[in-house]
Amino acid sequence: MTEYRSVKKGLEEALAFAHGKTDGATVHEIELPDIDVAEIRRQTGLSQGEFARSIGVARGTLLNWEHGRRRPTGPAQVLLALISKRPSVVQELLR
Repeated sequence: MTEYRSVKKGLEEALAFAHGKTDGATVHEIELPDIDVAEIRRQTGLSQGEFARSIGVARGTLLNWEHGRRRPTGPAQVLLALISKRPSVVQELLR
């Protein structure tokens, strides 16, 4: 199969899945723990501004998470779960 056909097939499968056709689809689901954003930040020893910059979000977003007005989702939730396990991971990887 050519690269074009392989990509086309993958896109067709993705569209079918998006329209509810799950036959033959492989779905990967992971369970993320509930996270306490303020506690995770405290574990890093960073201020709110420093922590927000280190994970690429606005300080206001971080404040909303810490005060429970909003919840992190998607990639932010995954990143915070990683930081909760190893608070120095962002600094180690981005040095």
